[in-house]
Amino acid sequence: MKLKSIQAAEAKLLLPTYERNPILFVDGEGMYLVDENGERYLDLLSGIGVNALGYGHPAVNEAIARQSRKLVHISNLYFHEGQAELALRLTERTGLDRAFFCNSGTEAWEAAMKLARAYSTLRRSEGHTIGTRFLALENSFHGRTMGAVSTTHKDKYREPFQPLVPGVDFVRFNDVDHLRASFSNEVCAVLIEPVQGEGGIRPVSQEFFAAARELTESTGALLIADEIQSGLGRTGKWFAYQQFGIQPDVTTLAKPLAGGLPLGAMLCTEEASRGIHAGLHGTTFGGGPLACAVAIAVIDTIENEGLLAKINETGEYFKQQLHHLAAKHESVVDVRGMGLMLAMEMNSADFAKQIVAKMLERRILINRTSETVLRFLPPFIVGREHVDIAVSALNEILSEEGASKQKGATEWLAKR
Repeated sequence: MKLKSIQAAEAKLLLPTYERNPILFVDGEGMYLVDENGERYLDLLSGIGVNALGYGHPAVNEAIARQSRKLVHISNLYFHEGQAELALRLTERTGLDRAFFCNSGTEAWEAAMKLARAYSTLRRSEGHTIGTRFLALENSFHGRTMGAVSTTHKDKYREPFQPLVPGVDFVRFNDVDHLRASFSNEVCAVLIEPVQGEGGIRPVSQEFFAAARELTESTGALLIADEIQSGLGRTGKWFAYQQFGIQPDVTTLAKPLAGGLPLGAMLCTEEASRGIHAGLHGTTFGGGPLACAVAIAVIDTIENEGLLAKINETGEYFKQQLHHLAAKHESVVDVRGMGLMLAMEMNSADFAKQIVAKMLERRILINRTSETVLRFLPPFIVGREHVDIAVSALNEILSEEGASKQKGATEWLAKR
C-alpha cells in the first residue's frame, strides 16, 4: 500500500486524532528516516523524544531479536528475568528505591497520582493531617488519560472532557509566592516538570523547585517530577531534576526508555511506596520481558557509549548555533533548554508553523509546540554535522522571511 491508499484507508477507518504530514516512512537508519521513494529525512524530533538511539541501532535490534526468541509476554502474576534487573538500573540512577512498570508516560503519571492519594490516605490513618489536593503548574502537560488531563493546564486539552478529576489547583509557573500561598496541609503532592515539554521547553527555576521541595517536606506531601520527556539523559544528566540538585519522592519515565517499544515507569521512595499494596494497582502488559530487555540495552548503551557527555557537548553546540540565529534574525524571540531538549521561540505562531513546513520540504523533521515554539528533540547520537545542516536550513528560511518583509516595506514606502 502506498501513501494515497493508506491515507484513504485511514480516513475511513481511524479515529481522526492526528493531523499527519503526507509522508509514508518505510525505513530508518541512524539519524535518518526513509520514505517510500527512498528519500532520507534528518530526524531532529526522534519520534517526539522516543528514539534516543536513532533508527536501527545494533543494541536495540540485538535485544529485540534475542528476547523475541525466548519470551515476549507473560502475566505479571509470575516472575521473569527483566523487571528486577531494569529496576536496579533505574533506582541506581534516580536515587529512588522502588519501580512500577507500565506501558506509557500517561500510565506512569496515573500511577504517581494514585500513589500520592493512597499515601495520603495511609498518612491520615496514622494520625497525620494531610489532604488530597494536587498542585500542578500552569502550561503543564502530563498526558491524555483523565487523571493526566486533570493536571494538564491548557484549556484545549481539558474542556472537551469536563468534568475532570477534582482536587487540582494550578500555580503560576516559577512564581514562588503563588506556590507558597497555594500550598497547605490539604495538598498531597506538588507536580512538576523540571523542564516543561509541551509547554514550550521551559526549565523550572532553581528557587521554585527548591521551594516546592521545602513545602512538601514540611507536611509529608510528595514532590513528583514528571521526567517523561526530559528523563533518561535528554538534558545531559540521567534526570533533569539532577540538574537542580533536588531529589523528588516520585518520578515518571517513558519516552526513550525502551528504544521505541512501549514502556513507562514510576519510581518512588521506600517511604512513599508504603501507600501501595498487592492488588491496589496493576497492569497487564507493563514491564513485559521484551520491553524490559530493550530498556536494559538502551540504558547500558547510553552508559557504555558515553552518550551523556555527547548530549552535553552536542547540545551546547546546538544551543550556541540557535543563539547565533537569534542574534541575526529579529523574528527569534528566545532560545532555551538543556542538553538535547531545546527550543527556539518565534514572534509569530503562523511563522513558526511555516518554518516547520519549510524544514519538512528540506527533509528535516522538527515540530512546533506551545504555538510559537520550535522544538528540537534529536536522538542522542546526533552529531555537529547534523546540527549544521539544520541550522543552515533555518538560517535560509529566516533570511528569506526577513528579505520578504524588507521588500514589502520598501514597496509600501514607494507607494506612499
